[in-house]
Amino acid sequence: MTVHAQPVLAAMPTIDDVRAAARRIGGLARRTPLLESSRLNDKFGARLLFKPEVLQRTGSFKFRGAYNKIASLTEEERARGVVAFSSGNHAQGVAAAAQLFGARAVIVMPADAPAIKADNVRAMGAEIVPYDRYSDDREVVARPYVEKGMALVKPFDDPLIVAGQGTVGLEIAEDAAAMGIRVDAVVTPCGGGGLMAGIATAIKALSPETEMWGAEPEDFDDTRRSLAAGSRVGADPAGTSICDALMSPMPGELTFAINRKLAAGIVAVPETSVAVAMRDAAAHLKLIVEPGGAAGFAALSSGEIELAGRTIAVVLSGGNVDMDLFARLVAAI
Repeated sequence: MTVHAQPVLAAMPTIDDVRAAARRIGGLARRTPLLESSRLNDKFGARLLFKPEVLQRTGSFKFRGAYNKIASLTEEERARGVVAFSSGNHAQGVAAAAQLFGARAVIVMPADAPAIKADNVRAMGAEIVPYDRYSDDREVVARPYVEKGMALVKPFDDPLIVAGQGTVGLEIAEDAAAMGIRVDAVVTPCGGGGLMAGIATAIKALSPETEMWGAEPEDFDDTRRSLAAGSRVGADPAGTSICDALMSPMPGELTFAINRKLAAGIVAVPETSVAVAMRDAAAHLKLIVEPGGAAGFAALSSGEIELAGRTIAVVLSGGNVDMDLFARLVAAI
């Protein structure tokens, strides 16, 4: 047991925290539906229920956690502004939530973040501080703003963020139950682990038999390797991926503790499978999904998750992709 074990365990959100988050974001975050395609069911030999967070406010699930966190700050804290570090989707979620509260937002973003994400952040009134993801420490870049009194809105390693993302799992469980469907497994993309940890918290509380699976890019499978090692392992600092939304340098301390306890496993997906998933989502669901957002869907082709005759919920976590990249990836298949 490490010296951090007890604080981490104490910070783990519960289903009550997820329900509280659902009340906070109610009427602001969209309750995205469960979508189905008979063609995709036939292709995979399973009943697939897609949770399209591409339709969420700001185009990804990140608004859920960001709003839950900022709504939980005091008025005095919000008046001093918020700062976040993000490759793009969390940046947009924070910018949108801060804008709703009339709060200043500073976002530390990689200089090579997709243009669509940077443009959207600026359009919502947030300030961008660029950094080099390969040579700079984003937390160090953000530190001066925190020292000035701005509240740090972490991308994943915060119980309020995790609880907010957990509303995705809460909606899956509630909507499946209303449809009379038993979900055998939920598969979601995994970067820093906040979305997976939040969904797992809700799903395992409401449907303990349901398996929780994550998906990471092959070259950024830090959570998969961390679970195998039994402790947090960082990603290769020289690694790269088309899944920019999943390029977190290391699992969060809190998120790893949750996922280590609740996950059935993590699948490392090749980029070719990601591109095929993007194509299939466009062709059969009529949805534009960014590479990182399609990783969970791509994991279905791995053979690691049992599919035959089962019902699988698949989270499409984001759709903020530059159209030229989308076209190139899909055309290359």
